[in-house]
Amino acid sequence: MKIRSALSALALVAGAGFGVIGTATAATAAPAPAGAAAEYGAAVTKITHAQATSRFSSSGITWSSSGGCSNRNVSTCTSFDQLNLASAQGAQTLKSASGCALRITGGTETGHASGTYSHWNGYKLDFAKATCLNNYVTGHFTYIGQRGDGAAQYKSASGNIYANEGNHWDVTFHNCGGC
Repeated sequence: MKIRSALSALALVAGAGFGVIGTATAATAAPAPAGAAAEYGAAVTKITHAQATSRFSSSGITWSSSGGCSNRNVSTCTSFDQLNLASAQGAQTLKSASGCALRITGGTETGHASGTYSHWNGYKLDFAKATCLNNYVTGHFTYIGQRGDGAAQYKSASGNIYANEGNHWDVTFHNCGGC
């Protein structure tokens, strides 16, 4: 079943005409969150920093790094190495659905909280706060309460979680958001 899911994911990528195929790896054996896509948790496709930045550039998504770097092992860098393809696609879906300018401020670099659905494991991206994005998230997604650290959380219809961490949105992509 894992091979079928990995092949399905690769076929989806190839069929989408993006021509970017990362390395399929088995996901951590944790249960998929409620509302996640059926294929979620079966296998994830990892992409490189270059593949992610190519996708983001083509969609008009920008990114910044407080350290001016992209080294995954330096916390002041913004890296996309080992980002899940679905997370990159989710950012692209957010951009096209919202029409907002998006700037990513955090990726897969070290220094974020650990866990199965973490930045390091490729499930999360941080987006700079902006009026358009703030209004889109709070106006289109369902408020689901506060996280343990007090961050207000909103859930999209596809199951992705947007947490307001004060100066940025911490987004957990359980899937591509309907790409």
